[in-house]
Amino acid sequence: MTTHHPIKPAWSCGGCAGEWPCQTRRRELRAEYDRAPVSLALYLAAQLVDAAQNLAHVPAGHLHHRFLGWTR
Repeated sequence: MTTHHPIKPAWSCGGCAGEWPCQTRRRELRAEYDRAPVSLALYLAAQLVDAAQNLAHVPAGHLHHRFLGWTR
């Protein structure tokens, strides 16, 4: 089980204090959703919607890149 979970409302990583999803969690998610990239995108899109409510001050483009941009 990962320690790299989001700490809300700041959406920082519980494992390393970086922005969630951090590099470690991204690697874990890639492995977990290895054969299901659409499911990974849907999961992260749901997290993005949740985070956008807490991080209204963060530009939408940054949130998109942070939550979904790295999945390509």
